[in-house]
Amino acid sequence: MVFVVFQESVSAADVVLWASLYPVLSETSLALGERGSLKTWFDLVAAMHGCQSTAQKVLQGKGLQGMKSYMQRQPVPQSSQCRDAPPCNSNPAEIEDNDRVVTEEEMEAAVLAWSRDLNNSCDSASRQYPILPQEGKRNILLTSALPYVNNVPHLGNIIGCVLSADVFSRYGRLRGWNLLYVCGTDEYGTATENKAREEGLTPQQICDKYHAVHAAIYKWFQIDFDYFGRTTTEKQTEIAQNIFWRLHERGFLLEDTVEQLRCENCQRFLADRFVEGTCPHCSYPEARGDQCDKCGRLINAVELGEPQCKVCKRTPIIRSSKHLFLDLPKLENELEQWLDRSFSTGDWTANAKQITRSWLRDGLKPRCITRDLQWGTPVPHPDFKDKVFYVWFDAPIGYLSITANYTDQWEQWWKNPQQVELYNFMAKDNVPFHSVVFPCSLLGAQDNYTLVNHLIATEYLNYEDTKFSKSRGVGVFGDMAKDTGIPSDVWRFYLLYVRPEGQDSAFSWADMALKNNSELLNNLGNFINRSAMFVTKFFEGRVPVMELQREDKKLLALVGWELQQYIQLMDKVKIRDALKHILNISRHGNQYIQVNTPWKKIKEGDAERQRAGTVTGVSVNMACLLSVMLLPYMPTVSQTIRDQLNAPPSCIQTILQGSGAFVCVLSAGHSIGSVSPLFQKLEADQIEALKKKFGGQQQVPAEVAPVIGGDPEKAKQLTQAVAEQVSRISILL
Repeated sequence: MVFVVFQESVSAADVVLWASLYPVLSETSLALGERGSLKTWFDLVAAMHGCQSTAQKVLQGKGLQGMKSYMQRQPVPQSSQCRDAPPCNSNPAEIEDNDRVVTEEEMEAAVLAWSRDLNNSCDSASRQYPILPQEGKRNILLTSALPYVNNVPHLGNIIGCVLSADVFSRYGRLRGWNLLYVCGTDEYGTATENKAREEGLTPQQICDKYHAVHAAIYKWFQIDFDYFGRTTTEKQTEIAQNIFWRLHERGFLLEDTVEQLRCENCQRFLADRFVEGTCPHCSYPEARGDQCDKCGRLINAVELGEPQCKVCKRTPIIRSSKHLFLDLPKLENELEQWLDRSFSTGDWTANAKQITRSWLRDGLKPRCITRDLQWGTPVPHPDFKDKVFYVWFDAPIGYLSITANYTDQWEQWWKNPQQVELYNFMAKDNVPFHSVVFPCSLLGAQDNYTLVNHLIATEYLNYEDTKFSKSRGVGVFGDMAKDTGIPSDVWRFYLLYVRPEGQDSAFSWADMALKNNSELLNNLGNFINRSAMFVTKFFEGRVPVMELQREDKKLLALVGWELQQYIQLMDKVKIRDALKHILNISRHGNQYIQVNTPWKKIKEGDAERQRAGTVTGVSVNMACLLSVMLLPYMPTVSQTIRDQLNAPPSCIQTILQGSGAFVCVLSAGHSIGSVSPLFQKLEADQIEALKKKFGGQQQVPAEVAPVIGGDPEKAKQLTQAVAEQVSRISILL
């Protein structure tokens, strides 16, 4: 079959599609020579000056392999006529064999794993209260950075902290680890006082109101905390003051008079995050009073150029006040020794290590731990009774107090470094306080505290190449996502798919629709639905007998390899990368069904019918495997798949505990349940309306902008043209 794919001139659809395909992580080894039409198209678009310069600036040398990898991940769209047949616009003979080489030993091992009995002795995933460390178990204490109570979290906040931690906690439970996941709202500080003033409420009323808002958002996103608490508690005061006195008694606190910024209009000293100005190090004009988001350097607020009060925009004045400081230089050697051990034995993300090392390279300086505020944990020292603890001394102690409000045996977690591994999840701007300031507080307290073993920090998630802004109505915030009509599992999937693990990434409505329609609908959902439908339609709802041939054994080995890659990556908290291996398995499955055509073989002789049964049985077991691997990412979809397959509960423990294995969970004769589609298509007009509603505007290549010209109809036509070009290019790969 011959397709007329390209014209000699480059259209706007070509430019948009080329720009979408090019930025994928890639090697430089793609040989397009065997695909002449595709190479002609790609070179034609790439030759345009705007495309060349953009690629050089943005991609920094990433090669063409990314395009190949991307296109191989894009299944061919299907119509309703293809449900019992191969994809309408593809041909099995055209599928290029890009499988990794599978050895005989791998196939033998895969068959042994496949044939083993279900392990009903695996640890149960159920939880009992209270969860406490256990002898002989891997005990994991997991925290995500405490969100400010007065802010409604946006998508970047959600993926950077609570969602990433939730995925890892769910995975850890599947692996049989003894895991406790705690979080809560950070409720003290100037931000809460100002919010209370704005809304005419007391600070406590504001905390109560927005704690409930946060809890509702995380519940909708299916964040499965063991305990979601808050910092405005008696336990917080008790533990924070205890750590303070231990530091004071051991000589790790200093007194000093400092200059602070005070807003005379607001009649208050300004907390660091309520003053902005020009960074003294890099001249960034929107640096905060404690840290510059651009260069990452720490700042004293009085060092800012042209400072402004963020509340009233007036210029503050400098006033003196006596404060207490944590003597970080005195703790520096002990901190460095501990960091060397933690870096070498734990899983710290590269940015966490780099940020921490930059602090140490510059030399630690005493850090103020008190503030001239009213809303906070009171300083118990009589000479400072009119002050409260600075939020970044106080807030991390919230992890301890929240655990103490969960169980009075909290010290079994927090004073037990021999038995407990501590994981902290956060965005990169929170790293110094978790890797330097808080550990120094605990080291100085000398009370056998559990210190972080694994610090997992993301980069930033932007919104359509700009920043989220509640005031400007730009971006999707947590309380808005449920009103879009898009299920929370789809939100989870896409945020995890673009999780900013190694560099900043961006939420894009167009890309979200593309990933939903290609990866979820046409790839994953298509495979699982067809596998189960074949059982229902051709085998009366019972899994058929399977007689494995060499091709099937090779598939078992390939799937087993993908599963092992998934486990290795998830163990190292490479959440985004691990997700790709789930999608690879469903791609293997789609190709397996396509090549073996069970809908045809079932109508032929006994041998062909047996072959159809084997392919169907193997496929539906792959679907069951996918349901387990998906559970950390898409818990509702995972449960729906297992319900449709009537999968035994033991499948969850059998597949991922121990070394992990692809096991025949659904044996011959197993009855499955009713089958229905898992995903819905996101239509172009629906996405365009949502994009308009939430205010983000994507940057359009210069060659495309004149074509659209702000015309919604032209934009719709361009969207359709891009979709058609995707389908055409998919055929060539």
